[in-house]
Amino acid sequence: MFTNIDGYIFDLDGTIYTGQQALPGAVELIAKLRQMGNKILFVSNKPLESRQAYADKLTSLGIPTPPEDVLTSAYILGRYLSHNYPGLNYYVIGEENLRVELKNYGLRILDDLWDQDPTQVLDTRGIDAVVVAFDRTLNYRKLNTAYQALMQGARFFATNADKACPMPDGTIPDAGATIAALEYLSGRKVELVAGKPSPLILEVAMNLLELPTSKCLLVGDRLETDIRMGVEAGMKTALVLTGVSSRLDLISSIYQPDLILDNLSEMLELLDQAQTTRH
Repeated sequence: MFTNIDGYIFDLDGTIYTGQQALPGAVELIAKLRQMGNKILFVSNKPLESRQAYADKLTSLGIPTPPEDVLTSAYILGRYLSHNYPGLNYYVIGEENLRVELKNYGLRILDDLWDQDPTQVLDTRGIDAVVVAFDRTLNYRKLNTAYQALMQGARFFATNADKACPMPDGTIPDAGATIAALEYLSGRKVELVAGKPSPLILEVAMNLLELPTSKCLLVGDRLETDIRMGVEAGMKTALVLTGVSSRLDLISSIYQPDLILDNLSEMLELLDQAQTTRH
């Protein structure tokens, strides 16, 4: 399946690394693919750090990477909103990096309504849009402010819709849980999700790779985001079982990968076998 592949898109958390540790085979595989002349992009739904920070982390793990080779959901959302809704007042459920990233695009990011009781019905008429992201500082004040704004007509955007984020010892709640709570409370549906499996992030990725989707392989650990995006785009896909999705999840998923790997070391072995066969 590697014969006609010239570009590779890799998820980060749960695929290339978990926490501060590179996963088995990741460093060697990326080095091998680059040696073969393939184009590589790293794509993350996590909006907690800048592209530079993720590039620095990859480099420290033994995978030298410029920031231009990393796409994040925060980068994609900021890019989209600045082009399409530059004049809105945004309330953000998210951490500081996302706020900074959106401000860097010239967007107006509102502070919390500190002078109002967070347990009351709030006057949120100054909020034009709510942005939801992975936020480890989520509290009742943020949830209620976003809810009141949505009930009073604010737009509804999100960086990503992942239900859980992989950690070395398991998973923790991600933006998808917050989106689901706000959708349930408000009766509204999120209008736009910038990260995987959104065609927004894929469009930017393909422009950078300058390849058709038929020439690319997407490698990730989540069926509902990574594999779904690849399948819907007509890409080859590989599910690596070092993150969120498991073999059991494959039974009920409508998104089936072309390749299932216990880890990236297996992909490296398959790549070596394919090269040997061709020669």
